[in-house]
Amino acid sequence: MFAFQANPDSFGSLVDLLLKAIFSENILLAYFLGMCSYLAVSKRVDSAVGLGIAVVFVQVLTVPMNWAFQHYILAPGALAWAGLPDTDLGYLQFLTFIASIAAVTQVVEMAVDKWSPKLYASLGIFLPLIAVNCAILGGSLFMVQKEYTFTQSVVYGVGSGVGWALAIVSMAAIRWKIRTANVPAPLRGLGITFITTGLVAMAFMTFSGIQAFVP
Repeated sequence: MFAFQANPDSFGSLVDLLLKAIFSENILLAYFLGMCSYLAVSKRVDSAVGLGIAVVFVQVLTVPMNWAFQHYILAPGALAWAGLPDTDLGYLQFLTFIASIAAVTQVVEMAVDKWSPKLYASLGIFLPLIAVNCAILGGSLFMVQKEYTFTQSVVYGVGSGVGWALAIVSMAAIRWKIRTANVPAPLRGLGITFITTGLVAMAFMTFSGIQAFVP
């Protein structure tokens, strides 16, 4: 796996974290989160690019935002600054994270509808469904589980979003080429798509063990 520097916020450590989030621990290809929209929207490259950009934007905003909620409101003792050191609002974690994701997704949906109606129409129901995309929620939960700092959460938000976008755009390009391929009848449709997804995941895993900066 990627090795980290002693200082988790050092430039080398952050670059390693970014590459790790994009490739070897790709939130879609390594954890298979967000597969519904991935399979549905990856039929066209332009739609895949649009949804990928939207996911990156939502992930970049929600992971650091939820880091702040976790550390200043939800975690045990987080409300010490408000004179409530014994308060634990951890039971509201899922609700808070989903609410923040839904709010950001609504902003993205309105922006896409205003600036690119054609893309908005092509994405259909899958754009508002970003709010319940398990890859988005998974990014925030992994951030808490791995105890990232705020800077690391920003980098992880960027990396996980870019990794998801890269995976769906890659699959859209491959599926476009497969249209003219002589695929055996039993494997046409989802069959060849799942096989190709597995091969792409294996390709991404070849980046495991790379260390961008050696101490």
